[in-house]
Amino acid sequence: MNQREQLINDVERFQPWNEQEEKDKELILSYLRQGDSCFYRENDEAHLSASGWVVNPSRTKTLMAYHNIYGSWAWTGGHADGEKDLLKVALREAMEETGISKVVPVSKDIFSLEILTVDGHEKKGAYVSSHLHLNVTYLLEADDTLSIRNKEDENSAVGWFALSECLHAVNEPWMSERIYQKLLYKMQNLAY
Repeated sequence: MNQREQLINDVERFQPWNEQEEKDKELILSYLRQGDSCFYRENDEAHLSASGWVVNPSRTKTLMAYHNIYGSWAWTGGHADGEKDLLKVALREAMEETGISKVVPVSKDIFSLEILTVDGHEKKGAYVSSHLHLNVTYLLEADDTLSIRNKEDENSAVGWFALSECLHAVNEPWMSERIYQKLLYKMQNLAY
Protein backbone atom coordinates (compact mmCIF):
# COMPACT_ATOMS: atom_id res chain seq x y z
CA MET A 1 0.00 0.00 0.00
CA ASN A 2 1.48 3.37 -1.00
CA GLN A 3 1.23 6.46 1.24
CA ARG A 4 -1.77 7.97 -0.60
CA GLU A 5 -3.65 4.68 -0.23
CA GLN A 6 -2.67 4.57 3.45
CA LEU A 7 -4.02 8.09 3.96
CA ILE A 8 -7.26 7.15 2.17
CA ASN A 9 -7.52 4.15 4.49
CA ASP A 10 -6.88 6.34 7.57
CA VAL A 11 -9.53 8.86 6.49
CA GLU A 12 -12.02 6.08 5.70
CA ARG A 13 -11.46 4.59 9.20
CA PHE A 14 -11.89 8.00 10.87
CA GLN A 15 -15.14 8.16 12.85
CA PRO A 16 -16.72 11.62 12.43
CA TRP A 17 -17.68 13.33 15.67
CA ASN A 18 -20.28 15.63 14.12
CA GLU A 19 -21.96 16.54 10.84
CA GLN A 20 -19.14 18.93 9.89
CA GLU A 21 -16.59 16.11 10.09
CA GLU A 22 -18.92 13.71 8.28
CA LYS A 23 -19.42 16.04 5.31
CA ASP A 24 -15.79 17.18 5.21
CA LYS A 25 -14.57 13.57 5.35
CA GLU A 26 -16.48 12.76 2.15
CA LEU A 27 -15.08 15.78 0.31
CA ILE A 28 -11.52 15.04 1.44
CA LEU A 29 -11.90 11.43 0.28
CA SER A 30 -13.22 12.64 -3.07
CA TYR A 31 -10.09 14.73 -3.66
CA LEU A 32 -7.77 11.95 -2.45
CA ARG A 33 -9.36 9.43 -4.81
CA GLN A 34 -8.72 11.72 -7.80
CA GLY A 35 -4.96 11.35 -7.54
CA ASP A 36 -1.93 13.12 -6.16
CA SER A 37 -2.67 16.71 -7.24
CA CYS A 38 -4.37 17.51 -3.91
CA PHE A 39 -1.00 17.05 -2.14
CA TYR A 40 0.40 20.15 -3.87
CA ARG A 41 -0.46 23.80 -3.33
CA GLU A 42 -0.21 24.25 -7.10
CA ASN A 43 -3.73 22.80 -7.05
CA ASP A 44 -5.09 26.29 -6.47
CA GLU A 45 -8.66 25.13 -5.83
CA ALA A 46 -8.04 22.79 -2.88
CA HIS A 47 -5.02 21.06 -1.38
CA LEU A 48 -4.09 19.05 1.67
CA SER A 49 -2.78 20.57 4.86
CA ALA A 50 -2.03 19.10 8.27
CA SER A 51 -2.48 20.73 11.66
CA GLY A 52 -1.34 19.90 15.15
CA TRP A 53 -3.44 20.54 18.25
CA VAL A 54 -0.42 20.64 20.56
CA VAL A 55 -1.11 20.07 24.26
CA ASN A 56 1.12 19.72 27.29
CA PRO A 57 1.42 16.33 29.06
CA SER A 58 -1.18 17.26 31.71
CA ARG A 59 -3.62 18.35 28.95
CA THR A 60 -4.18 21.74 30.59
CA LYS A 61 -2.57 23.97 27.92
CA THR A 62 -2.34 24.25 24.16
CA LEU A 63 0.51 25.75 22.12
CA MET A 64 -0.57 28.41 19.62
CA ALA A 65 1.06 30.88 17.26
CA TYR A 66 -0.16 34.36 16.28
CA HIS A 67 -0.57 33.79 12.53
CA ASN A 68 0.28 36.88 10.45
CA ILE A 69 -2.00 36.08 7.48
CA TYR A 70 -5.08 35.43 9.65
CA GLY A 71 -4.33 38.06 12.30
CA SER A 72 -5.24 35.57 15.02
CA TRP A 73 -3.87 33.04 17.44
CA ALA A 74 -4.08 29.62 15.81
CA TRP A 75 -2.95 26.01 15.96
CA THR A 76 0.16 24.99 14.08
CA GLY A 77 0.09 23.47 10.63
CA GLY A 78 0.91 23.78 6.99
CA HIS A 79 0.74 22.50 3.44
CA ALA A 80 1.52 18.91 2.51
CA ASP A 81 3.69 20.17 -0.38
CA GLY A 82 3.90 16.69 -1.87
CA GLU A 83 4.43 14.83 1.43
CA LYS A 84 1.81 12.11 1.81
CA ASP A 85 2.56 11.33 5.48
CA LEU A 86 0.43 14.08 7.01
CA LEU A 87 1.40 13.21 10.59
CA LYS A 88 4.98 13.97 9.56
CA VAL A 89 3.79 17.33 8.16
CA ALA A 90 1.93 18.18 11.40
CA LEU A 91 4.97 17.35 13.54
CA ARG A 92 7.36 19.30 11.29
CA GLU A 93 5.12 22.35 11.19
CA ALA A 94 4.63 22.36 14.97
CA MET A 95 8.39 22.46 15.50
CA GLU A 96 9.09 24.96 12.70
CA GLU A 97 6.35 27.39 13.71
CA THR A 98 7.03 27.36 17.47
CA GLY A 99 10.73 26.55 17.73
CA ILE A 100 9.93 23.79 20.22
CA SER A 101 12.54 21.04 20.05
CA LYS A 102 10.35 17.98 20.62
CA VAL A 103 6.75 17.19 19.71
CA VAL A 104 5.26 13.69 19.71
CA PRO A 105 1.91 12.33 18.57
CA VAL A 106 -0.53 11.39 21.32
CA SER A 107 -1.83 8.93 18.75
CA LYS A 108 -0.99 8.26 15.10
CA ASP A 109 -4.72 8.25 14.35
CA ILE A 110 -6.41 11.29 12.80
CA PHE A 111 -7.86 13.49 15.54
CA SER A 112 -10.06 15.73 13.42
CA LEU A 113 -10.96 16.54 9.81
CA GLU A 114 -12.05 19.88 8.42
CA ILE A 115 -12.32 21.86 5.21
CA LEU A 116 -10.91 25.33 5.86
CA THR A 117 -11.51 28.34 3.63
CA VAL A 118 -8.48 30.49 2.95
CA ASP A 119 -9.18 34.02 1.72
CA GLY A 120 -7.00 35.48 -1.00
CA HIS A 121 -3.81 37.05 0.36
CA GLU A 122 -0.27 38.12 -0.46
CA LYS A 123 2.53 35.61 0.15
CA LYS A 124 6.16 36.43 -0.65
CA GLY A 125 5.07 39.33 -2.86
CA ALA A 126 2.59 37.32 -4.95
CA TYR A 127 -1.17 37.09 -4.74
CA VAL A 128 -2.63 33.74 -3.67
CA SER A 129 -6.28 33.22 -4.71
CA SER A 130 -8.90 32.08 -2.22
CA HIS A 131 -8.92 28.29 -1.90
CA LEU A 132 -9.68 25.34 0.39
CA HIS A 133 -7.42 23.51 2.78
CA LEU A 134 -8.37 19.84 3.05
CA ASN A 135 -7.13 19.65 6.61
CA VAL A 136 -6.17 16.64 8.69
CA THR A 137 -5.53 17.33 12.38
CA TYR A 138 -3.45 15.28 14.80
CA LEU A 139 -3.35 15.50 18.59
CA LEU A 140 0.27 16.22 19.53
CA GLU A 141 2.08 16.62 22.84
CA ALA A 142 5.01 18.80 23.90
CA ASP A 143 6.62 19.77 27.18
CA ASP A 144 5.41 23.27 28.10
CA THR A 145 8.72 24.05 29.84
CA LEU A 146 10.74 23.77 26.61
CA SER A 147 11.81 27.01 24.98
CA ILE A 148 9.68 28.42 22.15
CA ARG A 149 10.14 31.18 19.56
CA ASN A 150 8.15 32.64 16.71
CA LYS A 151 8.86 32.08 13.01
CA GLU A 152 9.04 35.64 11.72
CA ASP A 153 7.92 34.95 8.16
CA GLU A 154 4.71 33.26 9.39
CA ASN A 155 3.86 34.37 12.92
CA SER A 156 4.65 37.20 15.29
CA ALA A 157 4.26 35.39 18.62
CA VAL A 158 4.04 31.91 20.12
CA GLY A 159 2.60 30.95 23.49
CA TRP A 160 0.98 28.37 25.70
CA PHE A 161 -2.66 29.03 26.57
CA ALA A 162 -4.73 27.47 29.31
CA LEU A 163 -7.48 25.46 27.63
CA SER A 164 -10.05 27.69 29.33
CA GLU A 165 -8.42 30.78 27.78
CA CYS A 166 -7.41 29.73 24.28
CA LEU A 167 -10.79 30.43 22.66
CA HIS A 168 -10.68 34.04 23.89
CA ALA A 169 -7.38 34.58 22.05
CA VAL A 170 -8.76 33.55 18.66
CA ASN A 171 -10.01 36.41 16.44
CA GLU A 172 -11.69 34.16 13.87
CA PRO A 173 -15.24 33.42 15.10
CA TRP A 174 -15.84 30.43 12.81
CA MET A 175 -12.54 28.78 13.79
CA SER A 176 -13.21 29.38 17.47
CA GLU A 177 -16.82 28.21 17.44
CA ARG A 178 -16.62 25.35 14.93
CA ILE A 179 -13.09 24.02 15.09
CA TYR A 180 -11.25 24.88 18.32
CA GLN A 181 -14.29 24.27 20.55
CA LYS A 182 -14.69 20.90 18.85
CA LEU A 183 -11.01 20.06 19.42
CA LEU A 184 -11.24 21.01 23.09
CA TYR A 185 -14.36 18.93 23.58
CA LYS A 186 -12.91 15.91 21.78
CA MET A 187 -9.65 16.11 23.71
CA GLN A 188 -11.41 16.36 27.07
CA ASN A 189 -13.79 13.49 26.29
CA LEU A 190 -11.53 10.95 24.62
CA ALA A 191 -9.33 8.54 26.50
CA TYR A 192 -5.78 9.15 25.27
